[in-house]
Amino acid sequence: MATPSYSTIVKDGLWDNNGVLCMLLGMCPTMAMTTSATNGFGMGLATAAVMASSNLLVAIFRGYITYEVRVPVFILIVASMVTLVDLTMNAWMHELYKVLGLFIPLIVSNCLPLARLESFAAKEPVLPSLVDGIFMGLGFTFALTAIGAMREIVGSGTLFADASLLLGPAFKFMEMRILPPEASVLVMILPPGGFLATGLLVAGKRLIDIRAGKAISMGGAHCVG
Repeated sequence: MATPSYSTIVKDGLWDNNGVLCMLLGMCPTMAMTTSATNGFGMGLATAAVMASSNLLVAIFRGYITYEVRVPVFILIVASMVTLVDLTMNAWMHELYKVLGLFIPLIVSNCLPLARLESFAAKEPVLPSLVDGIFMGLGFTFALTAIGAMREIVGSGTLFADASLLLGPAFKFMEMRILPPEASVLVMILPPGGFLATGLLVAGKRLIDIRAGKAISMGGAHCVG
């Protein structure tokens, strides 16, 4: 089977086969860490770093990984990359590290990185696998940030609140107030808000794809809209 073109890999990662909005993978961090756009952005970038590095390593060593032991090897590689990301964030992005907390180590159990290792990196050359990891990770980041932004605006009236504290002074320009405090709807930053925001974005993407005449991908299955 021919390796997909780079443009296809990029479009799949960012939109056509988005891990959250199409495959509905990684729901644990999606629901738990999207109470604000800042948290979603930070969690997404941490996951993207793990996915890119894991895809690269699996593609490099795929000829040495037998079929029988591939799953524990994949988990070991992801766990090693998660440890590096965890230590890096603790050292240089400590405030964000404290907010994300337990959910950084739990990237190991996120289905999305393992799914891409199994379906792409274990079968394709090194450079396409790296690009797939990067853009699948960026697509995940986009989805988490969009969900977090929706929940934060409606639930708190702000957007990227505390971005300068969590991500660094360079992100101060991102902080803004969209709605007055009295207009906020508290339920959006509570657990039900995560399901509501995710459902609305999944439905919105589906409508856009249907109007564009694209095939719809949900959970790995494809249907024509």
